[in-house]
Amino acid sequence: MRISMTDAANLLSYYFHLLHISPSLRHLRHLHARLLRTGLFTNVILSSKLLLSYSRRRRLLPCALSVFLHMPRRNSHSWNTLIAELSRSGRPLEAIGFFHRMRSSGVPVDEFTFPPVLRSCAGSSDAAAGMSVHGVSVKSGVESSIFVASALVFFYMALSRTSDARQLFDGMPEKDAVLWTSMLSGYAQNGDSASALAFFRKMVDGGLQLDHVVLVSLLLACGQSGSIRHGKSAHACCVRRGLGSPLTLCNALVDMYVKSGDFGAAERVFHGMPARDVISWTALILGHGLNGHADVALKLFDEMCTQGIQPNSVTFLGVLSACGHGGLVEKAWGFFGSMRQCGIEPELKHYACVADALAKAGRLVEAERFVAEMPMEPDEAILGALLAGCRVHGDTEVGDRVSKRLMRMRPAKSGYYMSLANMYADAGRYSDAERVREFMKERSVNKQIGYSSVDSES
Repeated sequence: MRISMTDAANLLSYYFHLLHISPSLRHLRHLHARLLRTGLFTNVILSSKLLLSYSRRRRLLPCALSVFLHMPRRNSHSWNTLIAELSRSGRPLEAIGFFHRMRSSGVPVDEFTFPPVLRSCAGSSDAAAGMSVHGVSVKSGVESSIFVASALVFFYMALSRTSDARQLFDGMPEKDAVLWTSMLSGYAQNGDSASALAFFRKMVDGGLQLDHVVLVSLLLACGQSGSIRHGKSAHACCVRRGLGSPLTLCNALVDMYVKSGDFGAAERVFHGMPARDVISWTALILGHGLNGHADVALKLFDEMCTQGIQPNSVTFLGVLSACGHGGLVEKAWGFFGSMRQCGIEPELKHYACVADALAKAGRLVEAERFVAEMPMEPDEAILGALLAGCRVHGDTEVGDRVSKRLMRMRPAKSGYYMSLANMYADAGRYSDAERVREFMKERSVNKQIGYSSVDSES
């Protein structure tokens, strides 16, 4: 029995619709089997739709990959779908590999091919691969596409190549809000708050739409620079534009006020939030912890856990810092030990907090042993914290051993040298103190003058 062209088209449309509305994995697998039995799997439109349906469900990448590999024919859409899913699933090297296979297969790339590949290059910190992909986009004539240009800006910003991102931005004939936001976010994430603020002013002057994504990036820049005046202006802008209280925006406000030292404003935003996640709590806990407000930080941590919110590695960094500032060594040990119970492997910065707490409490031999037993090599910050403790508590024996390891790293910070020189001077070892100062001259290490980057509101 022959099927007319109209009936065939209706059949394809019917199965396409079923794949589109497929309510469950069981239903999707049933459709997959039907397509194989009827031979409709050979239709590139239906097999591509099946691939997309699998890729949109979490943890089904192996199924999507199997569909792709068994497709008799593949078009740009099917290649793009697989590359995007690999990138989204944290498999950047495979995404880049399939991009090269797509080119070798003769299937044309398009403007939707490049964004996930460039995200993968950024995620794997592969500058050479990303620049090669950039070259392909130029040859393919899609570099000036807003989709591709925004992805290229993201790639260059992720690798801290801000001048390359700026050159690309300046060369774009048309710029939309997404591209402007990519630049602003990139500058903020690279710590260039001055350029981020300048871009924001240009966006305002140009009459561009300011959504919560733009304002989150601006608040990040304000927090980094300590510019509370601009941060408060951004907060007022949120209120004027009626952006409501999206979680990411509220979290950014809390973080900005904490970094600017205005804990009262941070807590008002925090307590006014309709919902809070671990990032909301962690911003306050870390801020109080780093500023020596140990009791407040630990109380917030207890409240967070009581509400059933699981701490993350940054939350533990906050409470460990609080313990160090508050001289709460046993509590620091307790929090450090509970990290693995929460499924979190301590990183170097967590070890540094415990070492710092021990050193500040004068438990220097214990601190030295703790550092020696770490599963990774200490950095100069950890050894510098031990040395500072030795200076405060007058322990030149441990100080001598720590200083030898530290000086082999040839640190550039003058504070380490000054701690060592002062430790020797306090112990009456003036010739050793003078020798350290000579070291500073030989290594061209200049004494640094401290200053605050937090602006006033005047």
